[in-house]
Amino acid sequence: MKVAYTPRFLRFYKKLPAGLQDEVIEKIDLFKDVNNHQRLEVHKLKGRLKKFYGFSVDYKNRIVFEYMSKNEIVLLAVGDHEIYKMFL
Repeated sequence: MKVAYTPRFLRFYKKLPAGLQDEVIEKIDLFKDVNNHQRLEVHKLKGRLKKFYGFSVDYKNRIVFEYMSKNEIVLLAVGDHEIYKMFL
C-alpha cells in the first residue's frame, strides 16, 4: 500500500508528543498490510465525512484518510476526535 501525506496531516503530526509520533508511524506501517485493518479498526466515516475513512492510533487518537486507488491512500489528519470537526 502506497501512503501519501497532506501538509495538514504533517502539521498535526508535528504537534503530537514524541511518543505518540512514534506510535503513529508504527500504526501507519501496520496499516500498509491489509491483514492488519481489522486490528486497527479501519472504518468508513459517515455523514459529511462519508468519502473518508479512519483508523485507530490508540484509544483516543485517530488517523483520517482517503483512498486514491485500491493500493494508494492519502493521510489527511491525525489527532483526537476533534479532528473530525475540521471536515465539517
